[in-house]
Amino acid sequence: MTWQSPIAPGVSWYQESVPDRPIYDSLDGSISVDVAIIGGGYTGLQAAYNLAKRGVAVVLIEGGRFGDGASGRNGGQLGTGQRAWPDELEPELGYARSRALFDMAENAKRYLLEFAETHAIDMEYLPGQLNVAHKRGYEAHYRRSVEMLTTRYDYPHVSFMDRAETAERLGSTSYYCGVRDTGTGHIHPLKLLIGLARAAADAGARILEMTPAKSITHTGGRTLIETPRGTITADRVLIGTNAYIGNLEQQTAAHVMPIRSFIAATVPLDNFPQVLPGSEAVADSRFVVRYFRKSRDGRLLFGGREAYTADSPRDISRHIRKQIAELYPALRDIDITHAWGGSVGITLPRKPFAREVMPGVTSIAGYSGHGVMLSNYAGKMYADAIAGNSSELDLLTELKIPPFPGGRRLRSPLLFLALSWFALRDRF
Repeated sequence: MTWQSPIAPGVSWYQESVPDRPIYDSLDGSISVDVAIIGGGYTGLQAAYNLAKRGVAVVLIEGGRFGDGASGRNGGQLGTGQRAWPDELEPELGYARSRALFDMAENAKRYLLEFAETHAIDMEYLPGQLNVAHKRGYEAHYRRSVEMLTTRYDYPHVSFMDRAETAERLGSTSYYCGVRDTGTGHIHPLKLLIGLARAAADAGARILEMTPAKSITHTGGRTLIETPRGTITADRVLIGTNAYIGNLEQQTAAHVMPIRSFIAATVPLDNFPQVLPGSEAVADSRFVVRYFRKSRDGRLLFGGREAYTADSPRDISRHIRKQIAELYPALRDIDITHAWGGSVGITLPRKPFAREVMPGVTSIAGYSGHGVMLSNYAGKMYADAIAGNSSELDLLTELKIPPFPGGRRLRSPLLFLALSWFALRDRF
């Protein structure tokens, strides 16, 4: 029987393509460790792996099964740099900090590719990404970004695409221009997560599924985590729940907002060779981003519809099909085999949130749709910081991330109004 996640709608194509997903134990009893990690996504599992291989006694708990959250259900695009491009970050942060954040993201990209190779994880990596503009007025911004990346940030892998080249590479005339990036790519996210969990367990980390954290209490110099069938006492704690923080810890909940995002997978596009002939991933300039790519076996994986409440649409595929048809009219009646959703953690400035939220307890979240490589590296940076080997994590902890306005009661309604306004602007 196919596992249906209790926290996210739909069965993903990723899940169906790896039917032998391992099952791990749940916590039964009470334990004491050096470091406890809450959340079994990329951040938590990378931290567990990197701590365990140093000999640290570490336990990780995941409320569902590994892969139920965003790390196992996302669009699979690595991207380059931070969520905001350097020409947006540099005026705010200055060249030195903007360059340091860009270099950190490049370190993240290299680390992830090397990690997968070292551990023989076939994450189905395919090279190339296209960032495309849905409005004519964005051309100057795209040209400026290419110039800045190549000249000031020593990144030679990007080039500007005019409308004709953009149409040729997409197989669609819906976009005005774009940036081609040959220095990044896209992956099968669940295969990476499964391999990462295996690597963490092999390194000596105790990793546990179906073990949600009910509360976190810091007392007497240590932290106590309560779960349904046991407790964990630890010297240090990492919260890596991202969009699934709920009411577990209030600082994270105030700074990281969950939004729903949805993806559909078609049958292989054997009869449509004009669609993404180079098999690059695509992300467009809409505030409600449309992101799509072809899998290694030729399926179109298309994401784009967001929801700003905890509710999910009854028919995910219908909404996604409409967006596919807008870009690719020939695919209007293409068979959709899977449609699924999940929660993405965003912050107000769309920069990662990393902070000590209580003594000895660190939370890292809010990758804002740019988390495949950043979340993996954030877990490594946390482990490096615990070991005293690096201060690279400070690049994130020093970022100023304001809370969402409105407090607990008004935060979601205000976000709904704001994001709905930006979504409306996408249409004009």
